Amino acid sequence: MIPLRDANPTRRRPVVTIALIAICVAVFAYELVVQSSAGDAGLERLVRQYGLIPGELTAALGGGGQDALGGQLLSVFSSMFMHGGWIHLIGNMLYLWIFGNNIEDRLGRLGFLVFYLLGGIAAAVSQVLVGPTSEVPVIGASGAIAAVLGAYLVLYPRARVLSLVFLGFFYQLLHVPAVIVLGLWFVLQLIDGVASLGVTSSNGGVALFEHIGGFIAGVVVGALIRSVGSPGRPQAARSIDRIGVG
Repeated sequence: MIPLRDANPTRRRPVVTIALIAICVAVFAYELVVQSSAGDAGLERLVRQYGLIPGELTAALGGGGQDALGGQLLSVFSSMFMHGGWIHLIGNMLYLWIFGNNIEDRLGRLGFLVFYLLGGIAAAVSQVLVGPTSEVPVIGASGAIAAVLGAYLVLYPRARVLSLVFLGFFYQLLHVPAVIVLGLWFVLQLIDGVASLGVTSSNGGVALFEHIGGFIAGVVVGALIRSVGSPGRPQAARSIDRIGVG
Protein backbone atom coordinates (compact mmCIF):
# COMPACT_ATOMS: atom_id res chain seq x y z
CA MET A 1 0.00 0.00 0.00
CA ILE A 2 1.54 3.28 -1.17
CA PRO A 3 -0.11 6.53 -0.04
CA LEU A 4 -0.39 9.21 -2.72
CA ARG A 5 -2.28 12.07 -1.04
CA ASP A 6 -4.78 12.72 1.71
CA ALA A 7 -8.16 14.44 1.68
CA ASN A 8 -7.32 16.61 4.69
CA PRO A 9 -6.96 20.28 3.69
CA THR A 10 -4.86 22.73 5.68
CA ARG A 11 -5.51 26.37 6.59
CA ARG A 12 -2.08 27.72 5.64
CA ARG A 13 0.91 26.94 3.46
CA PRO A 14 3.19 24.30 5.06
CA VAL A 15 6.35 26.42 4.94
CA VAL A 16 8.38 24.26 7.35
CA THR A 17 7.40 21.01 5.63
CA ILE A 18 8.45 22.44 2.27
CA ALA A 19 11.71 23.74 3.76
CA LEU A 20 12.54 20.34 5.29
CA ILE A 21 11.95 18.64 1.94
CA ALA A 22 14.10 21.24 0.17
CA ILE A 23 16.95 20.74 2.64
CA CYS A 24 16.85 16.96 2.27
CA VAL A 25 16.88 17.26 -1.53
CA ALA A 26 19.76 19.75 -1.41
CA VAL A 27 21.79 17.52 0.90
CA PHE A 28 21.17 14.52 -1.34
CA ALA A 29 22.29 16.54 -4.35
CA TYR A 30 25.50 17.33 -2.47
CA GLU A 31 25.96 13.61 -1.77
CA LEU A 32 25.70 12.96 -5.51
CA VAL A 33 28.29 15.67 -6.20
CA VAL A 34 30.67 14.12 -3.66
CA GLN A 35 30.14 10.68 -5.17
CA SER A 36 30.76 11.93 -8.70
CA SER A 37 33.95 13.76 -7.72
CA ALA A 38 35.42 11.45 -5.06
CA GLY A 39 33.76 8.15 -5.91
CA ASP A 40 32.07 5.72 -3.55
CA ALA A 41 34.95 6.04 -1.09
CA GLY A 42 34.37 9.78 -0.81
CA LEU A 43 30.64 9.26 -0.27
CA GLU A 44 31.36 6.66 2.40
CA ARG A 45 33.62 9.12 4.22
CA LEU A 46 30.88 11.74 4.09
CA VAL A 47 28.30 9.32 5.45
CA ARG A 48 30.60 8.21 8.26
CA GLN A 49 31.36 11.82 9.14
CA TYR A 50 27.79 13.08 9.28
CA GLY A 51 25.77 9.90 9.75
CA LEU A 52 24.80 8.58 13.17
CA ILE A 53 27.10 5.71 14.23
CA PRO A 54 25.65 4.17 17.42
CA GLY A 55 28.95 2.66 18.58
CA GLU A 56 30.79 5.97 18.30
CA LEU A 57 27.99 7.87 20.04
CA THR A 58 27.90 5.48 23.00
CA ALA A 59 31.71 5.59 23.22
CA ALA A 60 31.62 9.39 23.29
CA LEU A 61 28.92 9.36 25.95
CA GLY A 62 31.08 6.97 27.97
CA GLY A 63 33.96 9.45 28.20
CA GLY A 64 35.34 10.09 24.73
CA GLY A 65 35.94 13.78 25.36
CA GLN A 66 33.87 16.89 24.78
CA ASP A 67 34.99 17.34 21.18
CA ALA A 68 34.08 13.76 20.29
CA LEU A 69 30.77 14.02 22.13
CA GLY A 70 29.89 17.29 20.41
CA GLY A 71 30.56 15.79 16.99
CA GLN A 72 28.51 12.70 17.73
CA LEU A 73 25.58 14.70 19.06
CA LEU A 74 25.71 16.84 15.93
CA SER A 75 25.49 13.68 13.84
CA VAL A 76 22.09 12.94 15.39
CA PHE A 77 20.78 16.02 13.57
CA SER A 78 22.89 15.90 10.41
CA SER A 79 21.94 12.26 9.80
CA MET A 80 18.26 13.28 9.58
CA PHE A 81 18.90 15.11 6.31
CA MET A 82 20.99 12.50 4.49
CA HIS A 83 19.67 9.64 2.36
CA GLY A 84 21.10 6.48 0.89
CA GLY A 85 19.57 6.61 -2.58
CA TRP A 86 16.77 7.93 -4.78
CA ILE A 87 14.16 5.46 -3.51
CA HIS A 88 15.07 6.24 0.10
CA LEU A 89 14.76 9.98 -0.55
CA ILE A 90 11.57 9.89 -2.64
CA GLY A 91 9.78 7.55 -0.25
CA ASN A 92 10.59 9.68 2.78
CA MET A 93 9.70 12.96 1.09
CA LEU A 94 6.40 11.54 -0.17
CA TYR A 95 5.33 10.60 3.36
CA LEU A 96 6.53 13.94 4.75
CA TRP A 97 4.62 15.88 2.09
CA ILE A 98 1.37 13.94 2.56
CA PHE A 99 1.25 13.90 6.35
CA GLY A 100 3.58 16.68 7.51
CA ASN A 101 1.45 19.60 6.31
CA ASN A 102 -1.46 18.74 8.60
CA ILE A 103 0.74 18.31 11.66
CA GLU A 104 2.41 21.63 10.87
CA ASP A 105 -1.03 23.19 10.50
CA ARG A 106 -2.03 21.80 13.91
CA LEU A 107 1.15 22.66 15.82
CA GLY A 108 2.15 25.87 14.08
CA ARG A 109 5.40 26.33 12.19
CA LEU A 110 7.79 26.64 15.12
CA GLY A 111 5.98 23.96 17.09
CA PHE A 112 6.16 21.58 14.15
CA LEU A 113 9.88 22.17 13.62
CA VAL A 114 10.59 21.45 17.29
CA PHE A 115 8.35 18.38 17.18
CA TYR A 116 10.05 17.10 14.02
CA LEU A 117 13.56 17.43 15.43
CA LEU A 118 12.60 15.92 18.80
CA GLY A 119 10.93 13.06 16.95
CA GLY A 120 14.17 12.46 15.09
CA ILE A 121 16.08 12.46 18.37
CA ALA A 122 13.65 9.96 19.93
CA ALA A 123 14.05 7.75 16.86
CA ALA A 124 17.85 7.94 17.05
CA VAL A 125 17.81 7.05 20.76
CA SER A 126 15.66 4.01 20.01
CA GLN A 127 18.08 2.78 17.36
CA VAL A 128 21.11 3.34 19.59
CA LEU A 129 19.50 1.50 22.51
CA VAL A 130 18.85 -1.53 20.32
CA GLY A 131 22.34 -1.59 18.79
CA PRO A 132 24.65 0.46 21.01
CA THR A 133 27.86 -1.04 19.57
CA SER A 134 26.90 -0.93 15.90
CA GLU A 135 29.45 0.71 13.60
CA VAL A 136 27.02 0.98 10.69
CA PRO A 137 26.06 4.62 9.95
CA VAL A 138 22.38 5.44 10.23
CA ILE A 139 21.06 8.13 7.88
CA GLY A 140 17.67 9.32 6.71
CA ALA A 141 14.66 11.35 7.77
CA SER A 142 12.61 8.21 8.42
CA GLY A 143 12.69 8.46 12.21
CA ALA A 144 11.48 12.06 12.33
CA ILE A 145 8.87 11.34 9.66
CA ALA A 146 7.72 8.30 11.64
CA ALA A 147 6.97 10.68 14.51
CA VAL A 148 4.84 12.73 12.11
CA LEU A 149 2.98 9.58 11.09
CA GLY A 150 2.33 8.63 14.71
CA ALA A 151 0.91 12.05 15.52
CA TYR A 152 -1.22 12.01 12.36
CA LEU A 153 -2.65 8.61 13.28
CA VAL A 154 -3.86 9.96 16.63
CA LEU A 155 -5.05 13.38 15.44
CA TYR A 156 -6.63 12.44 12.10
CA PRO A 157 -7.45 8.71 12.21
CA ARG A 158 -10.45 9.03 9.87
CA ALA A 159 -8.80 11.24 7.26
CA ARG A 160 -9.03 9.61 3.84
CA VAL A 161 -5.72 8.71 2.22
CA LEU A 162 -5.67 7.93 -1.49
CA SER A 163 -3.46 4.86 -1.70
CA LEU A 164 -2.17 2.57 -4.41
CA VAL A 165 -3.07 -0.92 -3.23
CA PHE A 166 -1.52 -3.95 -4.94
CA LEU A 167 -3.61 -7.11 -5.21
CA GLY A 168 -1.33 -9.67 -6.79
CA PHE A 169 -0.80 -8.56 -10.39
CA PHE A 170 -3.54 -5.95 -10.14
CA TYR A 171 -3.80 -2.67 -8.32
CA GLN A 172 -6.49 -0.25 -7.28
CA LEU A 173 -6.65 3.30 -6.02
CA LEU A 174 -8.50 3.31 -2.73
CA HIS A 175 -9.44 6.05 -0.32
CA VAL A 176 -8.52 4.40 2.98
CA PRO A 177 -8.74 5.83 6.53
CA ALA A 178 -5.39 6.96 7.89
CA VAL A 179 -5.76 4.61 10.85
CA ILE A 180 -5.52 1.67 8.44
CA VAL A 181 -2.73 3.07 6.24
CA LEU A 182 -0.52 4.17 9.13
CA GLY A 183 -1.52 1.38 11.49
CA LEU A 184 -0.54 -1.21 8.89
CA TRP A 185 2.73 0.64 8.24
CA PHE A 186 3.61 0.51 11.94
CA VAL A 187 2.67 -3.15 12.31
CA LEU A 188 4.98 -4.06 9.41
CA GLN A 189 7.83 -2.05 10.97
CA LEU A 190 7.23 -3.79 14.30
CA ILE A 191 7.19 -7.26 12.78
CA ASP A 192 10.35 -6.65 10.75
CA GLY A 193 12.03 -4.98 13.73
CA VAL A 194 11.39 -7.88 16.08
CA ALA A 195 12.52 -10.32 13.39
CA SER A 196 15.78 -8.38 12.98
CA LEU A 197 16.75 -8.61 16.65
CA GLY A 198 19.97 -10.53 17.04
CA VAL A 199 20.75 -10.31 13.32
CA THR A 200 23.96 -8.42 12.53
CA SER A 201 25.09 -7.12 9.16
CA SER A 202 28.05 -5.01 8.12
CA ASN A 203 26.20 -3.88 5.00
CA GLY A 204 23.57 -1.86 6.80
CA GLY A 205 19.87 -1.96 6.04
CA VAL A 206 16.71 -0.29 7.25
CA ALA A 207 16.94 1.25 10.71
CA LEU A 208 13.64 -0.25 11.81
CA PHE A 209 13.84 0.76 15.44
CA GLU A 210 14.23 4.38 14.38
CA HIS A 211 10.86 4.00 12.69
CA ILE A 212 9.33 2.29 15.72
CA GLY A 213 10.73 4.73 18.28
CA GLY A 214 9.82 7.78 16.23
CA PHE A 215 6.29 6.54 15.61
CA ILE A 216 5.66 5.81 19.29
CA ALA A 217 6.98 9.26 20.21
CA GLY A 218 4.60 10.80 17.69
CA VAL A 219 1.66 8.84 19.07
CA VAL A 220 2.46 10.06 22.59
CA VAL A 221 2.67 13.70 21.46
CA GLY A 222 -0.52 13.34 19.42
CA ALA A 223 -2.35 11.91 22.44
CA LEU A 224 -1.13 14.79 24.61
CA ILE A 225 -2.33 17.31 22.04
CA ARG A 226 -5.78 15.71 21.94
CA SER A 227 -6.00 15.52 25.71
CA VAL A 228 -5.28 19.23 26.22
CA GLY A 229 -7.57 20.26 23.39
CA SER A 230 -5.01 21.94 21.15
CA PRO A 231 -6.72 24.25 18.64
CA GLY A 232 -7.26 22.64 15.31
CA ARG A 233 -9.87 21.77 12.78
CA PRO A 234 -12.07 18.88 13.98
CA GLN A 235 -11.85 15.77 11.87
CA ALA A 236 -15.20 14.58 10.58
CA ALA A 237 -15.86 10.92 9.97
CA ARG A 238 -15.52 9.83 6.38
CA SER A 239 -16.36 6.56 4.70
CA ILE A 240 -14.04 4.57 2.46
CA ASP A 241 -14.37 5.37 -1.26
CA ARG A 242 -13.00 3.12 -3.97
CA ILE A 243 -11.77 3.96 -7.43
CA GLY A 244 -11.18 1.01 -9.75
CA VAL A 245 -8.26 1.15 -12.16
CA GLY A 246 -8.03 -1.26 -15.04
